[in-house]
Amino acid sequence: MNHTLLLCCLVFLWPTESCRTLCQAASKGKEKVPAKPHDVCDGVCVDNSHCSQPCPPDTQGNMGFLCRQKKWHKIYDTCRTLTAFSIFKNLDSVLQSEATMNINEFSSKSETITDLLMQKCPRDLSCILRNIQHSPRIPGNIAVIVQLLHNISTAALSDVDETKMQSYSTMANHILNSKCISNWTFIPEKNSSCVLLHSVNSFARKLLGHKHSIDISDVFIHTIGTTISGDNNGKNLTFSMRVNDTNDEVTGRVLINREELRKLPFPSQVISIAFPTLGAILEASLLEKVIVNGLVLSVILPKELERILLTFEKISKSEESRTQCVGWHSLESRWDQQACQMIQENSQQAVCKCTPSKLFTSFSILMSPHSLESPILIYITYIGLGVSIFSLILCLSIEALVWRQVTKTEISYLRHLCIANVAATLLMADVWFIVASFLSGPTTHHDGCVAATFFVHFFYLAVFFWMLAKALLILYGILIVFHTLPKSVLVASLFSVGYGCPLVIAVITVAATEPSKGYLRPEACWLNWDTTKALLAFVIPALAIVVVNLITVTVVIVKTRRAAIGSSMFQEVRAIVRISKNIAILTPLLGLTWGFGIAVVINDRSLAFHILFSLFNAFQGFFILVFGTILDPKIREALKNRVNSAKWISRISENLSSDYSCHPTKGPS
Repeated sequence: MNHTLLLCCLVFLWPTESCRTLCQAASKGKEKVPAKPHDVCDGVCVDNSHCSQPCPPDTQGNMGFLCRQKKWHKIYDTCRTLTAFSIFKNLDSVLQSEATMNINEFSSKSETITDLLMQKCPRDLSCILRNIQHSPRIPGNIAVIVQLLHNISTAALSDVDETKMQSYSTMANHILNSKCISNWTFIPEKNSSCVLLHSVNSFARKLLGHKHSIDISDVFIHTIGTTISGDNNGKNLTFSMRVNDTNDEVTGRVLINREELRKLPFPSQVISIAFPTLGAILEASLLEKVIVNGLVLSVILPKELERILLTFEKISKSEESRTQCVGWHSLESRWDQQACQMIQENSQQAVCKCTPSKLFTSFSILMSPHSLESPILIYITYIGLGVSIFSLILCLSIEALVWRQVTKTEISYLRHLCIANVAATLLMADVWFIVASFLSGPTTHHDGCVAATFFVHFFYLAVFFWMLAKALLILYGILIVFHTLPKSVLVASLFSVGYGCPLVIAVITVAATEPSKGYLRPEACWLNWDTTKALLAFVIPALAIVVVNLITVTVVIVKTRRAAIGSSMFQEVRAIVRISKNIAILTPLLGLTWGFGIAVVINDRSLAFHILFSLFNAFQGFFILVFGTILDPKIREALKNRVNSAKWISRISENLSSDYSCHPTKGPS
């Protein structure tokens, strides 16, 4: 009996102890293994490789990473907690059971959420606010709410009132929070911020039928609606909002003057919406380098009104920056200067006159950071360009004047052909540079800016490639015998290098970057650097040619050092040495010029780099005149002969004239 009882005890107690031991071991093992972070890719990081990671528990979606400089960088994030179930969670049991019927099939589609919303709380749209406000502002949730707001704005709602607008603003306010601006960067749909702006404006437009005043104020979105008529002396709507976590507020004002109000045939409604953070969100999601420096103000007017005045207090009150009044182009999703013009500006605020329309409903001011518009730079640039253009015209005139005298040998002909083309291409580059400077920027004259930038890029490249052609000419003369190829073949080869290579590079650059609006810099008509690095299509070839030319000069020094004065090759060697001296002087000057240009791009706050670049760039034509033409002894000798010949002809004509006057022809007696 005792044995039986003991056996029974062992049977029942052993599993209990074993389970307890196993659980403790498992628990200890679990503590030893750290949880794998979800925001870091665990793949091998090779430059430009991609990696995808699942989202943390209780969230749907995934995260994508790109390897740059041996580190993983997150590029997109679709992690979300918002689904039809979570949005309608904690509602009454009947509503929740009906909502759950759709969850299995459409767990995250915002169309389904919108349909359920219109069914369950069509009066005020408020039944889901609590769950949305308590949801984390992660990229996937932001995308779901943006799509939800878009679907609500396009739904067939004819009775939009202040209550619905209040609920709509609360949902928008949640994702406009300043704490989640960086999360907009990782939303795969880069136009999500544009969709949000368009959706809010479209929904607010449905309020125009109401005749009473509206004032719906949230932290990150403020809507004001009021009645206007031709009897008013003017209407002023004022906003004051915080743009970040500090208590500092910036103001924005919408003013409709009396002359505009007189156009109204009957009382109407005006709706204005202020966004303190939307400018930064647009910049983050679209990866633009332009900085919105004030509130974003949306203004919805009756069709009879055409002009409004907008006053923007500046967020950053730096005096070194340049301010632009702009409107948001709703079709092209970009800031456009055509919609507004600057009326008045100081360090504190800017006053803009704008033209609202279907294309332009939202307005703000942009700040171009670190723009140095020093009077010294302006004087250096325009005076230097004037001297450069005059010098290049004089250089080409001298070449034309002495062409026959200095191109008697084949190598001399090819040398002066290169010099003439260097001068001609730099002259055209300077002319197109002036054209580009007169255009106010890519926001106003986009097509003109593209054309001007293309030709400036092409002709500046051509200057360097013709310098390369001179270097190749030297190498050909040193390493091979000049007369092995006909002159026509050599000329064709030089033109292929001098114009063909720059044309190919310029065309590929504009074709690769312009479709994505990455060809131009936002503030000037020149190659983009911040996003597409299109400027490298000029910098890399130019600096590579500088290196090749300096190597060529070194080869010439080594090869010609032992040339005998009486040898048959002496004249050819002397010609090659003259070309080499020309390259040895001009190449460092051109290379140094664009070396300072790169320094300006890297450190655009340095006035010294700007001045040095402007000096070298503006006086390149003068350098070519002096070192490529005037200091050439053959050209000076030819000019001296032309002058002496002109004096001799003048003296002969004077003698003939004096002889004719001393011995007049006798007439018939």
